Amino acid sequence: MLYDALVAETRRNDSLDDVRSAALHRVRWLVDLLERQRTEFRRAMGHEHRRFRGAGAATQAELEGRLAACADEEGRAAVLCLMLAARFDDTSFWQYDAEIGPLISRVRGWTPEEVAVMLLRATEYRMGFWFADALGLVLNAADQLDVDGRRAVAPWLRRAHTELTDATVEARLRASLAQRLRALLASVDEAHIPEGLIPADAPWAFPLSDRAKASPTPELANFIRHLASLSGPRPTQGWRRTCLELADAASARDLVADVLMALAGDDPLCSRGHGAHTGWLHGDHHYHYVVHQKDGDLARGVVWAAALTGGPAAVRHLDALALRTGGLGTGMAEDLKLAGAAINALAETGDPASVEVLWRLRTRIKHRALRKQLDTALVTAAGKQGITAEQLIERSVPDHNLAPDGSLEQELGGHRVRVAIEGAATVRLSFTRPDGQTSRTAPAAVKDGFPDELQELKALAKEVRGTLSGERARVEALMSAGREWPYDEWCRYYRDHPVTGTLVRGLIWEFRYVEDADGEWRAVAPMAEPPGRPERVRLWHPIRASRGDVRTWRERLVAERLRQPFKQAFREIYLLTPAEEETGVYSNRFAAHVVHYHQLYALFKERGWQANFLGRHDGGYDGRARAEFGDGEWRACFHHEPAADDDGGGYAPEHAATDQVRFERRDGRRWREAALAEVPKLVFSEAMRDVDLFVGVTSIAADPDWTDRGEDRHAVYWRTTTFGALTASAEVRREALERILPRLKIAGRCSLDGRFLSVRGDLGTYKIHLGSANILMEPDDAYLCIVPSRGKGDGKVFLPFEDERLSLILSKAFLLAADTKITDETILRQIKRGA
Repeated sequence: MLYDALVAETRRNDSLDDVRSAALHRVRWLVDLLERQRTEFRRAMGHEHRRFRGAGAATQAELEGRLAACADEEGRAAVLCLMLAARFDDTSFWQYDAEIGPLISRVRGWTPEEVAVMLLRATEYRMGFWFADALGLVLNAADQLDVDGRRAVAPWLRRAHTELTDATVEARLRASLAQRLRALLASVDEAHIPEGLIPADAPWAFPLSDRAKASPTPELANFIRHLASLSGPRPTQGWRRTCLELADAASARDLVADVLMALAGDDPLCSRGHGAHTGWLHGDHHYHYVVHQKDGDLARGVVWAAALTGGPAAVRHLDALALRTGGLGTGMAEDLKLAGAAINALAETGDPASVEVLWRLRTRIKHRALRKQLDTALVTAAGKQGITAEQLIERSVPDHNLAPDGSLEQELGGHRVRVAIEGAATVRLSFTRPDGQTSRTAPAAVKDGFPDELQELKALAKEVRGTLSGERARVEALMSAGREWPYDEWCRYYRDHPVTGTLVRGLIWEFRYVEDADGEWRAVAPMAEPPGRPERVRLWHPIRASRGDVRTWRERLVAERLRQPFKQAFREIYLLTPAEEETGVYSNRFAAHVVHYHQLYALFKERGWQANFLGRHDGGYDGRARAEFGDGEWRACFHHEPAADDDGGGYAPEHAATDQVRFERRDGRRWREAALAEVPKLVFSEAMRDVDLFVGVTSIAADPDWTDRGEDRHAVYWRTTTFGALTASAEVRREALERILPRLKIAGRCSLDGRFLSVRGDLGTYKIHLGSANILMEPDDAYLCIVPSRGKGDGKVFLPFEDERLSLILSKAFLLAADTKITDETILRQIKRGA
């Protein structure tokens, strides 16, 4: 019988035996109902399921009715009986939480012994989530005890806290239950720190455990419990105020500074002995991490306490911790919550150096969630310093202690070592020997005599490359912003900055003077100083200039061999078309193209667009790539989907089909769709330029091997697009060639003919399409396939901007102009067949 089994199973020969026996005897009727329910359940699982389904419902209704009628004493006994019966053997099925919860909340008069029985029983549940659910219900009863009652059940509360620390429980639920247990224990012993609250084997926590053992005080216990109550990356203002008060009461400012330093630099933990997955990791597989997930709340509390109490002194360690737990290549498992806490705490230190640290982290941390938190932290830091987020970003660009010309020199053993920015994308480390000879390879005297200094200089060069790359993207993004700067501010943070200045000095800027009553802007050439003292500065964009001015600037760049860090004077312009005015809220200008999907997705990331990944999963058939423009006030959305005939054999489609482009305007924290006519011209043009780039680079029309596939897939599209009308980018390419060709040694063999660059060789005449760079041979327009080499061009022809397609067209032109020197048989066979 169930009653006898429960009596036998719950007899422990401890001080609570009488309490358990009395409860079972008091509600013998409940035990009989539970036994009947178990029997009906077994029958329902067999062949007589339908017959006993109704009987089971009747028994459940009777049980609920009897429980609802229980007075306090009988109700408490019923709760103990239900908890003892719940999964007491392998045949029990019901957890009884639906019956236990209302009873605990309703009945009164709980004794310490009854609460102790329930606490002990909850810790015996085998699964973590059952244990957590039961513990939460029991704590509702424990909350009803007076101080003496809580003191009596303290041993069982401590045991429950220890079990909770090791149990597999959802993090948020664990934090809530742990906080309740600690509050109950603190109400009877303020100086008590529950076992497991401070991890015993974690190096970062040694300063806490040492202080707790050497000087156990109520103030220290209150402070540590408060630290462990932080469950998110950003605490409330109330938590911060209490943290400062408790830290001072416990004299713990130096303590949290030591723990933060240990988090940032001490030895990590290894999963072989301490990991969450130790039980099922096999072989040599293991990982290293800083903080175990069950100790995450305490660690985050320490991070914030150190930032609030240490201020500037904490910046260096917060930087190291954020990179250690959120960066790539650190050898540590990611801890996004801890990294997020360090990032957000940096913004609260009030130290100007934290701005530079946050900006540097933004170039090194790639995780999308952390980058959002970095953006939020930068805005917070800006508000604390009384400036806008845009001003903060431009003021936080690190200068790496470079000279104004973007270089740094150091003497090492008679050799001069130089780190220098050379161009918009190059940072070189060079070595000059005592005899004046320069090389890019470190001499043996430097390698052997100054290994640490050499390593630091290599690391510096790497950091400068990262900053230069980030600044190039940031400054180019200003083309859609239309921002203006006071002249002095622009000089300080743009022209004279050792990194940013190397970029902006190669651009065209416009200046406005106080005496210009009509507000006229005067453009000044790259590398030139404006006359007099301007009042305002803005970045020149061809969409605001006349055609004559644009033509003049393009001719000047080519004539003076001025290479810009990105395409500015030769920048494409995209204006609203009548078709787009008619569609209203979307553009089909770049729809219905077939593109290489993996190449497209990589280009999204390279250009800073966020996109979901297409594939054979939920939501994988509706692609949307988004990017912000106009200082974050506008967002473009480029729709795409798997190509119609893609067989989907792999995880992701091989090809995608492009669709509409739409725009949204920021409205507080939301985005609202906007009509195309409402989008500022700069924003529209820059967004459509990116989409044109995506399509132009990844379209199968740019794939010279497509016709060799031996299949008809998209053949009509390929032929039409490969040699079709020129896009805006191809038109700019044509205009650049008009200025470049007369300066080339093959000028006599080349001419521009509509969509093509015509090249006259000795074996034939060839037409290179200015959009796809693919080739037709006269007289019958036979296709000539020339696959470009993977390496970059030799750079002998000056180009005023970086354009791989333009470089490819010119390299093919040089090859075909001297077609008698071609040795590649695959090309020669095609030429001879065409002739």
